[in-house]
Amino acid sequence: MVEAATPMALTLENVTAGYGQTHILRGLSLAITRGERIAVIGRNGAGKTTMLSTIMGLSRLHEGRIRLGEEDISRLSPHQRSMRGLGLVPQTRDIFPSLTVEENLTAVMRGSASLDEAYALFPRLKERRKNGGTQLSGGEQQMLTIARTLMTEPEVILLDEPLEGLAPVICEQLMRAFEQLAADGRRTVVLVEQHAAAALAFATRAIVITNGAIVYDGSADALKQQPDLLERHIGVAHG
Repeated sequence: MVEAATPMALTLENVTAGYGQTHILRGLSLAITRGERIAVIGRNGAGKTTMLSTIMGLSRLHEGRIRLGEEDISRLSPHQRSMRGLGLVPQTRDIFPSLTVEENLTAVMRGSASLDEAYALFPRLKERRKNGGTQLSGGEQQMLTIARTLMTEPEVILLDEPLEGLAPVICEQLMRAFEQLAADGRRTVVLVEQHAAAALAFATRAIVITNGAIVYDGSADALKQQPDLLERHIGVAHG
């Protein structure tokens, strides 16, 4: 008996994209199966954030195709992509500062999403649920940004440098939360992160991007054993 292939979660086919007439990604192709944990690493300016923005429909797609599952979403708006199960956690920590934590969550809640899931993932948010967005620390704001995305019931979660500027203890809490999100295999998690060690510890598969192109696509564990490649394309050895 032949086993059924694992369904595709996200596919990029020969994608050239950027901002205005500027090309940042050049002929990038990537196929991600459902439930994978992907770490995307590379130097600043390599094209990592542009890749996530292009998947979400926030940058200009010049050539190529993007599919979510079996559906071509290349021409859909960011909102339409979100409605189909794509969720982006941006670097900018987009929350409504005038609303409380709980109001931020309920404002975007869809379907069977529940506050209980958000609070189980981030107990600190439950403690702070009546506090406004401006009353939260940077780490709490990041937790809220992630929880808000979960309220839209994404099947594919794109995380854009979620650890940036946060204290080590908060980074550890967030990485444990990402482990929980990916644990049952229902969600596909794509993590763009400058902290290569944390990203590779989380991921089963690693993507290294340089100058808008993929230069490594393979096992995260195998990449850990290639310090020369990490040094060349990221600038610091893994450790």
